[in-house]
Amino acid sequence: MSVETGRLRFGVYELNLAARELCKHGIRLKLRGQPFEILAILLEKPGEIVTREVMQKRLWPADTFVDFEHSLNSAIKKLRQALGDSPENSRYIETIPRVGYRFVAPIQVIQEASSQTDTTKREIPASPPASSMSRWTIVLILSLAAIILAGGSWGVRRFWPRPAVPSGRIMLAVLPFENLTGDAGQEYFSDGLTEEMIAQLGRLDPERLGVIARTSVMHYKNTQEQLEQIGHELGVQYVLEGSVRRDSDKVRINAQLIQVKDQTHLLARQYDREVSSLLALQGEIAQEIADEIQLTLGGHKRIAADPKPAVSPSSYEAYDLYLKGRYFWNKRTAPGFQQAVEYFQQATAKDPNYARAYAGLADSYALMSSYSFVQQSEFMPKAHAAALRALQIDDSLAEAHTSLALITENYDWDWKTAEKEYRRAIQLDPNYATAHHWYAEYLTWLGRFDEALRESERARQLDPLSLIIATDNGAILYYSRQYDRAIKQFRSVLAMEPSFPRAHVVIFAYVEKGMFAEAQAEVEKWHHSDDATVWEVQAYVYGRSGQQAQARRALAKWEQLRGRRQSHPTPMHVMAYIAMGKKEEAFAWFEKAYAEHSYALTDLKVEPNYDGLRSNPRFQELLRRVGLAQ
Repeated sequence: MSVETGRLRFGVYELNLAARELCKHGIRLKLRGQPFEILAILLEKPGEIVTREVMQKRLWPADTFVDFEHSLNSAIKKLRQALGDSPENSRYIETIPRVGYRFVAPIQVIQEASSQTDTTKREIPASPPASSMSRWTIVLILSLAAIILAGGSWGVRRFWPRPAVPSGRIMLAVLPFENLTGDAGQEYFSDGLTEEMIAQLGRLDPERLGVIARTSVMHYKNTQEQLEQIGHELGVQYVLEGSVRRDSDKVRINAQLIQVKDQTHLLARQYDREVSSLLALQGEIAQEIADEIQLTLGGHKRIAADPKPAVSPSSYEAYDLYLKGRYFWNKRTAPGFQQAVEYFQQATAKDPNYARAYAGLADSYALMSSYSFVQQSEFMPKAHAAALRALQIDDSLAEAHTSLALITENYDWDWKTAEKEYRRAIQLDPNYATAHHWYAEYLTWLGRFDEALRESERARQLDPLSLIIATDNGAILYYSRQYDRAIKQFRSVLAMEPSFPRAHVVIFAYVEKGMFAEAQAEVEKWHHSDDATVWEVQAYVYGRSGQQAQARRALAKWEQLRGRRQSHPTPMHVMAYIAMGKKEEAFAWFEKAYAEHSYALTDLKVEPNYDGLRSNPRFQELLRRVGLAQ
């Protein structure tokens, strides 16, 4: 009997490959789809490394329209949850950083004799690691890293306490719709439907019905978690789950509305429509869900559909292109934004009056500068024009108001207009987590920290599992000089995702506390020899800790590497110079940033590293020019 087709046992688990079942202590677990396939692949060669490239070829063909990195990481996470495993203490699945994975536990092949009750077992030990480091050495290193990261709570679902549900307000989560087309290239469509249902439901009655944002619900894509656990983690009373199947010009949607406390099915419907009527169908489903929720409340005013919905596209083709654009936008990478722009442009070409496609363009252009090494002047004017065009078509579009606010804040330093646009966006759609999140950041730049923390909390209630919202909450604490709380918050993010770039701001909180060893240790984790930014950070930490010779060497390395790419001002340019006492160079960078309308100047009023310059007349004049003097 081969490993590939037999029954295997490892630890307390037994896997039946033929029946595609995984049992623990004889109880069958819910493991299916990609997590099951990955386990089967790893068990084909126990103890040997299976590269990420091999998994991609086996599970996601080259023409598949899917975010491979996110999908693989998500599948590995779900597999580890089923096995009670973790990357810090790998009993079954070991991560080989930037390479792949291997199954490290001994396994037994259960061989059935002619009698069904007579079985024999053959143990297959895991092969020794191919690298020069033993598995236990790697485990030790990972354990030490875990100790360094300790102090915050573990896991994305423990950033902050469980969301507090506002009094009298219902909270609902739309779980990711399952793609039943059999084509992984249609993931953008099922993900898009999920996001659209979130938007539809969020507009029904924002004062009484809150809807969890996309970022958080996507943590449950292909999940094994029970509804009680999901309800507890997200702070919701209702869950909408379902599936979608699309075949050429037909679409079938199954939707179930479930009350979490007793798992009562309040709604179970199947909808068969032409794809051209999908937008109308989404509104129909949203209203049916609102009606069902209303029945459970009794005695309250009916939750009614928005009498003025956002302008719809004139063709389904434009809408489909828009969904593809949002799929890539949600990757939050420079290549992803570029791909998103192409799809949004195609959508506007199909339908020049499609407001949301222009809003998507504005969102993409507005973030591209901070994710790539180009001047803001290359993208921000395009973002501004796209946002204005979206609002010209439909002034009720909260996404477009939010984008316009970010643009006027980061590029024009027009603080009054930015606040007006943020407030308008939140008024139009109080359930739009991004508006609360970015408004919190805006309030931080003005030093209005109490207001910023309140907006950050509102964003968290709507998107409780968001890494960036959790991280930026730590940033508000840092800028308000609450360093101990900031460090705890950053550590909790890094405990879940050590490579999350924004969370490395913990380095600056360490420095302000005089914890230079901790700051240097964090820099080392981030270190890549060809990454210019890390050398800026090294120069900053060395400079602040009084190690000027090391700071000069790090700065020289940065100067050497930055010649390989176009260089534009970032906050780290200025901080490194200030830490080394190079005030003239720092002011030269300030002027360059001002000339380029760089977002690097938005934190002038609140950044602790600038405190030593605040009495300088040139600094005060710079504050005045960017509108932050008061």
